[in-house]
Amino acid sequence: MNGRHSHDHEPVRDHAHARNLGHAHGHGGRRGRPSLRRRPAHLPHPHSHDSADKVDRALESSAEGMRALWISLAVLGATAVAQAVVVVLSGSVALLGDTAHNAADALTALPLGVAFVIGRRAATRRFTYGYGRAEDLAGLAIVLTITASAGFAAWTALDRLLHPRDVAYLPAVAAAAVIGFLGNEWVARYRVRVGRRIGSAALVADGLHARTDGFTSLAVLLGAGGAAVGWRLADPIVGLAITAAILLVLRDAAREVFRRVMDAVDPALVDAAEHALRQVPGVRTVPELRLRWIGHRLRAEVAVVVDGDLTVRQAHHVAVAAEHALLHAVPRLTAALVHADPTPPPGMADPHAELAHHQAA
Repeated sequence: MNGRHSHDHEPVRDHAHARNLGHAHGHGGRRGRPSLRRRPAHLPHPHSHDSADKVDRALESSAEGMRALWISLAVLGATAVAQAVVVVLSGSVALLGDTAHNAADALTALPLGVAFVIGRRAATRRFTYGYGRAEDLAGLAIVLTITASAGFAAWTALDRLLHPRDVAYLPAVAAAAVIGFLGNEWVARYRVRVGRRIGSAALVADGLHARTDGFTSLAVLLGAGGAAVGWRLADPIVGLAITAAILLVLRDAAREVFRRVMDAVDPALVDAAEHALRQVPGVRTVPELRLRWIGHRLRAEVAVVVDGDLTVRQAHHVAVAAEHALLHAVPRLTAALVHADPTPPPGMADPHAELAHHQAA
């Protein structure tokens, strides 16, 4: 019995569990690998459930994420430096706001980089789920960075709106705007592609942020065009428009990070997991199914109902089959705990229904 329920069952038909811990639970063979007798069943699915293999794949994902961050930092840093030179020459506040935002976007690589490094550390007795949550904290740092850049862009634009002045070197301002767009769009495509591949919501959110930055860079062209025809307020007005665009990015990034911190998952993943479990022979119902992200890895906690006449060993085999089905059906799922409950005898209430009623009360 796992302590989650207080109801009793016959000793030989007690709860059975299957956990993704290298499959040391009755598969035989060394280091939890399937024995020769069981290996043919694994051949149609050419991947391993071994815990060491999962750690290796997670490390590879983190290394790929780190590479994406540092490449993004280099590209956006070079873009911001080129724009900063033009800001000094021209005095354009629209370009200044865009430059500050690009620099802030480049610097977001630092908290994400730290998060990926920390996330590689092994679980401890204090942090039993590991350090994957560091990535969520990095997402919060990114939200704060975007907020600061929006405030700075708004302040500079309002100051110039109240104290207008001419913008010099307009062709250079226009060229810097194009450079900002190209740099941000390249980084956006790269970050989103890598983030989706490794399952990093923070990296995807950062990529979407960079994409919007590219279009705000193009908006600087409008300010340069207005200044070219003698409209002195064009530059600060475009600066305010850039601020509004940054606030939209802030809203989306904050929503994404909030969902991750609150353990939200795509309902489609839950549907896929539930469908896979219902196809497992011996599974009657799936009264409880929970998924959660820890960094860019998914964990599952599941309760399934099996025939009450099964022995503990038979119920365990059903739980192991359910675990395998989950690992095959849910992308980026690296760990699963499956709890098997017997069907209640006639006249006995369903313990899961009682628990749900108690929680609702």
